[in-house]
Amino acid sequence: MVSFKNTLFVGLSLFALTSHAALFDDKEARKKILDVEATAKANNDAQQTQINDLKKKLSAVESLQTQNAQDLQGQIEQLKQDNAQLKGDLELAQHNLEQAQQRQKDLYADTDARLRKLEGAVTPAPGAAAPAVPATQPVEEKDVKAFADADALSKSAKYKEAFTAYDAFLKDYPTSKLAPDALYGMGYAQFALKNYKSSIATQQKVLDLHPESVKVPDAMYNMANGQIQLGQVSGAKKTLRDLIAKFPNADVTPNAQKRLKMLESIK
Repeated sequence: MVSFKNTLFVGLSLFALTSHAALFDDKEARKKILDVEATAKANNDAQQTQINDLKKKLSAVESLQTQNAQDLQGQIEQLKQDNAQLKGDLELAQHNLEQAQQRQKDLYADTDARLRKLEGAVTPAPGAAAPAVPATQPVEEKDVKAFADADALSKSAKYKEAFTAYDAFLKDYPTSKLAPDALYGMGYAQFALKNYKSSIATQQKVLDLHPESVKVPDAMYNMANGQIQLGQVSGAKKTLRDLIAKFPNADVTPNAQKRLKMLESIK
């Protein structure tokens, strides 16, 4: 009997121990499961957060790309408009330049026409202002005839022949008292033939070689006219001012004053 009780006690003890162990194992398992679930949830939340962040970044990038594309397209359109505007401005500027050049040509032509009308001629005839040869300074008859022949050609508007005749006179009679007149006549013939640069150079020789000659004022006036024809308005003004200042009583000075006033009135 005692032995049976001992056996029963031992059996119950073992059952209790086994049940307690089983119960302990179950709690541990649940705890581990909960830990695993918590870890998984935390990982999942972290990944979801990362995914959301990536989506936001992607959305921002896409939005930025869209905005950049729109901005770029806008810039392209603006450049096209600017280019079209610049092209239009260039064409307008070119047109205005052509008109300005034409107006300048018309202005010179109009100025010359008005001066012709005002004065009756562009310049005095080569022999018109030539003083009579002083009786105290006789000139050889050959000189006189050669100069008269050249002067007659000029007055007949045969300027090419007159130029040749004046040139021959200066070669044949370089020391003649009529040399300044011949040199002036040659310069005037060049002016009439529209060789304005050569005409100015020839008249300058009158000033340089014969500064005391009565033909100097006429030569300066003819130089100014040549400068006007070449569009050298500033130079023409200076030449006319010098003429008026140096030769206030010359026959050509009133015409020089009128021409200077006309030039100064042109803006």
